[in-house]
Amino acid sequence: MSVLTVSQLNNYIAFKIKCDTKLKNVLVEGEISNFTSHYKSGHMYFTLKDSTSSVKAVMFSSNASRLKFMPNNGMGVIVSAGVDVFERDGVYQLYVTDIQPSGIGGAYLAVEQLKNKLEADGLFNEAYKKPIPLFPKKIGVVTSSSGAALHDIINVISRRCPIVEINVYPAIVQGENSAYSISEKLKLADLGDNDVIIVGRGGGSLEDLSAFNSEAVARSIFQCKTPVISAVGHETDVTIADFVSDLRAPTPSAAAELAVPEIEGIKAFVASFEKKLFDIISDRIEAKLSQLSSLTIRLNSRSPENTLNMKLMDVKAVEEKLKDRLITFLNKNEQLLNAKISVLNSLNPLGILSRGYSLTYKNETLIKDAGDVKIGDEIKIKMSSSEIYAAVLKIGS
Repeated sequence: MSVLTVSQLNNYIAFKIKCDTKLKNVLVEGEISNFTSHYKSGHMYFTLKDSTSSVKAVMFSSNASRLKFMPNNGMGVIVSAGVDVFERDGVYQLYVTDIQPSGIGGAYLAVEQLKNKLEADGLFNEAYKKPIPLFPKKIGVVTSSSGAALHDIINVISRRCPIVEINVYPAIVQGENSAYSISEKLKLADLGDNDVIIVGRGGGSLEDLSAFNSEAVARSIFQCKTPVISAVGHETDVTIADFVSDLRAPTPSAAAELAVPEIEGIKAFVASFEKKLFDIISDRIEAKLSQLSSLTIRLNSRSPENTLNMKLMDVKAVEEKLKDRLITFLNKNEQLLNAKISVLNSLNPLGILSRGYSLTYKNETLIKDAGDVKIGDEIKIKMSSSEIYAAVLKIGS
């Protein structure tokens, strides 16, 4: 047999306890004694005892802060806890996660056991939680038709978003058949083309809320394809239905607020989105117009029509220049021609005729001497503006 140190023994016992799944979450009933609450840390230390035995217990601040009452010495309670060994002192103790007065007795114990069972089955797993739609069109409400909860839900939804359709599925929320009634109405609401289902009632005692702590209602909520908001009781009331639902609301009025958006907020959102869209489109149009203007300038600079017009202008300029040069050339040559004509006119014998002289022709030949004719010859006498035909009658010397 090997020899163990104290540390090895305590470590071995701690290992054995940690491996025992039955000790991970137990419900223990007893009376509180030696209660101490540390002001700075928030941790609670106490002993839980009955008539013959006792066990040390600790509740850390993360769990203690959620308690709805302050435990006291002598108070009978039921604690939810895990069992572990404090290895330094070699003692086992309870690590408490919740405390309830034992006055509620078996009812609380049954709820805690069912809660543990459903949690182990995965009904509380966040992975299965469905998101609540932002803009639902139809809201299904499973609650009592005569309760204040329905009145509050309708008032809030009608005020916040009056365009949403409310479908009420009246259910028995308290009493012997309440769990069955709520379960059946949840199934109807899930088939009713609703976007969200609100299930709940006003506040009450643990017994009053028993239907919402039932396995039937819990599994009906979990099986809904439609997102479910639980709205059971007042803010301090917590039921199994709250753990299974996709979203917990502290009150029925709060559930209505969580289920639908405020229409004024929607209008503001749409208006801001419309302005943003308008600004984006305006900027885009302005940018495209600027781009179009730039492209138009580039196109005009490369346009065949503009090139042709420029060439035509060049041709017209050359034409005008050529015309001017031609006119200058013609004027110059006209002056030269006139000068030549003047010289010719001065030398033209016909010009002399205008001064009273005449020319005499025989057979279109100019007669320069009397010997060129004989008596009887026909002659033509040409003057400046007329001609005379005659015959030679006499030739003088």
